[in-house]
Amino acid sequence: MEKDKTGKGNGIKRMKLYRHPERVYNEISAAGYGNDAPLKEEDIRLFDQYHYLGTDTVDDAIECLKVGPRSRLLEIGSGLGGPARYLAEKTGCHVTAVELQPDLNQIASSLTKRCDLSGRVEHLCGDILEFPESGGNFDGAVSWLAILHIPDRQALLKKCRNILKPGGKVFFEDYYKLGEFSPEEVRVLREDVQCPYLPTAEEYKKQLMENGFKDVELEDKTVCWSGFVNGRVEKFIENRNSYEKIHGAEVTEGMEDFYKKVLRLFRQGNLGGARITAVKV
Repeated sequence: MEKDKTGKGNGIKRMKLYRHPERVYNEISAAGYGNDAPLKEEDIRLFDQYHYLGTDTVDDAIECLKVGPRSRLLEIGSGLGGPARYLAEKTGCHVTAVELQPDLNQIASSLTKRCDLSGRVEHLCGDILEFPESGGNFDGAVSWLAILHIPDRQALLKKCRNILKPGGKVFFEDYYKLGEFSPEEVRVLREDVQCPYLPTAEEYKKQLMENGFKDVELEDKTVCWSGFVNGRVEKFIENRNSYEKIHGAEVTEGMEDFYKKVLRLFRQGNLGGARITAVKV
């Protein structure tokens, strides 16, 4: 991934999903909440979840990891902070939310403060591969559709193992490779989705085991996610005029283009989606 002079990734801004993250403020305003007004986590959960199926899949993580008030979680690629805030609000746990993009991280921190959750959600801007390991203080590592941006899986999985307590668990939702991508699919993945590398299911499992994990499970979510991205495009087109009134033509055109390209990737049958869980040995 490209880096600017500060060392932060900027190649990811080619991905239209991330070009105008400040649009969340437009959505919050359109919902009737004033600038800088206090918020509740539930007030904004329709706007701050960039992954598929919203808080339903975060509920699955809570159940899978047995998250409670004493749990300490690390989120990889935390975006606008939606999952981290939901985790903290629902369970009382502490979440360290790591996001590479400074603008997303700043917005996430601002929203967390407005939701009065700063005591349980810590936002850090930086590269997860450079995150201090601190002797393994975390009960779980979670990520929703962010690992696909990180090509060095061996380094990432080693980092995850080192930050987890013995018996700690990972819960990832990620893309994987079902079949051979065409040159056009490779281009769209690399340029439009900022996804330079995907393993097969077997490669994913092998990489986890090689880096100190056991009880590795990969649940295929491809059919479910294909339905989600198809419905997302249909809903967007149905509400396009309203979206453009809130966000303007440039943002609207960019989001429509991104959503349709992701839908085409799933329809071509070589892109898969998965939920991956594993336990630190």
